[in-house]
Amino acid sequence: MVLFIVSEVMLFFAFFWAYFHSCLNPTVDLGCTWPPIGIIPMNPWGIPLLNTIILLTSGATVTWAHYGVIGGLRRQMIGGFLFTIILAAIFTGFQGYEYVHATFSISDSSYGSTFYMATGLHGFHVLVGTIFLAVCFGRHLSYHFTRSHHIGFECAIWYWHFVDVVWIFLFITIYWWGHGYPTDPALYADSILKY
Repeated sequence: MVLFIVSEVMLFFAFFWAYFHSCLNPTVDLGCTWPPIGIIPMNPWGIPLLNTIILLTSGATVTWAHYGVIGGLRRQMIGGFLFTIILAAIFTGFQGYEYVHATFSISDSSYGSTFYMATGLHGFHVLVGTIFLAVCFGRHLSYHFTRSHHIGFECAIWYWHFVDVVWIFLFITIYWWGHGYPTDPALYADSILKY
């Protein structure tokens, strides 16, 4: 599982590399500015910040469920699982809402491409992690896990914390640091009002 997560880190590293390559050296066709001219980036203090809080809270609830397994506390385990899965579904819903209401698309310069590829890949990992946790929840309800035998759940926890850490990097680099300011102040005002 550790080797799998390391390979996933390398995959995300490639997308971060592409993003930094574009934003640290914007070409003439991007208007020599980042974000490119005509792109209205999302306000990082709206839905992205809310999603950060949701995902970090889900990391705490999955740890709560893990302590429930270790302590033999079945109700605590069930509560932690349910909260984690609900928070993951809310995160995914907000991410979809953000995509639908974005003012740019995947085909809008390298900004749109790197934004949607990095956040979309992360969203896919959230979906896979949610399924992974739901399967573990089903196994727990069927009494497959004990205090000393729950490695499948621990692997799901490692994966979920990996998803959390990647989101923190995405939020800091793409949403907050890469947000920049559009060259037209009227566009920036519109982006603030929209989100």
